[in-house]
Amino acid sequence: MDVQTPDWVKHAVFYQIFPDRFARTDRVHNKPEMAVTLEPWNSPPTLMGYKGGDLWGARDKLDYLQDLGINAIYFTPIFRSPSNHRYHTHDYYQVDPLLGGNEAFFEFLEAAHQRDIKVVLDGVFNHASRGFFFFNDILENGPYSPWLDWFQVEQWPLSAYDGALPANYVSWVNNRALPQFRHSNPAVKEYIMQIAEYWIKAGIDGWRLDVPFEIQTEGFWQEFRDRVKTINPDAYIVGEIWTDARQWLDGTQFDAVMNYLFTGPTLAFTAGDRVVMEYVEEPHYYPYPPLDAAGYAAKIQHLLELYPWEIQLAQMNLLSSHDIARALSVVAEDLASFELALLLQMTFPGAPSIYYGDEVGLAGGTDPDNRRSFPAEADWNQELLQTHKALIALRHAHPALRTGTYEPLATPGKCYVFKRSLADETLIVAVNVGEADAIVQISKAELKAEAVQAKVLYGSGQGEWQDKTLEITVPARSGLVMA
Repeated sequence: MDVQTPDWVKHAVFYQIFPDRFARTDRVHNKPEMAVTLEPWNSPPTLMGYKGGDLWGARDKLDYLQDLGINAIYFTPIFRSPSNHRYHTHDYYQVDPLLGGNEAFFEFLEAAHQRDIKVVLDGVFNHASRGFFFFNDILENGPYSPWLDWFQVEQWPLSAYDGALPANYVSWVNNRALPQFRHSNPAVKEYIMQIAEYWIKAGIDGWRLDVPFEIQTEGFWQEFRDRVKTINPDAYIVGEIWTDARQWLDGTQFDAVMNYLFTGPTLAFTAGDRVVMEYVEEPHYYPYPPLDAAGYAAKIQHLLELYPWEIQLAQMNLLSSHDIARALSVVAEDLASFELALLLQMTFPGAPSIYYGDEVGLAGGTDPDNRRSFPAEADWNQELLQTHKALIALRHAHPALRTGTYEPLATPGKCYVFKRSLADETLIVAVNVGEADAIVQISKAELKAEAVQAKVLYGSGQGEWQDKTLEITVPARSGLVMA
């Protein structure tokens, strides 16, 4: 199987932005039509309320992101919508006016590209909203609407708003606010393809696809890939698939998926029984039960055997997202657990993705609490921010951490040791999640590397050669990277 993924993704560190909550300016809200009631920025988020973040505000934070080491951004939906999360799309060609409209987005895109930062947008192509023009026409004109066969109407009358009556049309997860497209209709299929092409031509660097597993029309995603890649062969196509994604990662559809199969075991290992179960039982990404080093190694080995190496190098590896409780809250705000998970994330094959605010200690339970506003600098955890900067810089500085081979070396108790190797460079990563110091011995024959000097590049602990054995000491609840 000939699989090719964009080379830039293998060297990317993503930053996921939920636009309504990242940064706010006055430029949008000085317009009379946008002078709307907003929730106080620092008040707890609600399901329906708007905080008023906009794309000019996001542009103003590009220097901050560049200083952090970010070179790729993934936006949750930005198109016109009647919801703060914007998964209810009204118009796929218009950026939401509350975000500054198309003008603000293109200014952001230009400024990001000037800094060599890629920009990936969220494509919600399984369903639209009740306010989407073609569906709204059906609500207005009933069976006389010319767009009737764009959706899946079962009988009349439709009830788009009265929950006491049957909706009588197919909607995503039976949410009548989200009418589902009839993807087998050639006109619908072509419409979506043209949307994808339009924004790629406009300069975006890829698509993150919302619930793509719901679209089962034969050949749909193959055509999507062909048409996007014809315009930009380096465009990134990443799907929201939470489980085994081999069906979509065959080289003809997506480049990668959001790698929740990495997220769950990593938190289960670093946090163990600290995981707050009320935050993780619903999403089913399984950061439980607690794992020891051998258990974690087995999960990771299984994950690495699922897909070709070319795809592994393009996976979007995350600890948090807008769909799950923030990692810091999942691990009961235990900083050591979070930082060890971050160390594993930044040294794993694929592109790490930081959910906005995680790097400064933003906590949050399940939706909507996981979508809090980005805090003022006075409320940042500066040590955690510096930890992020150091690990991102380490990843950028060492190609082995990006595209090198990945090989577990030892799994004694609660200490997991692996190596990343590329050409003449070998780095050793050791993570000890236990409550006692760990001493690990690795023979030169096992290491299969002549160049390891046991110099610690990051973290605490030490390594020392004793004849032909490398002895690594890792303090309790800590980790290190050595060369």
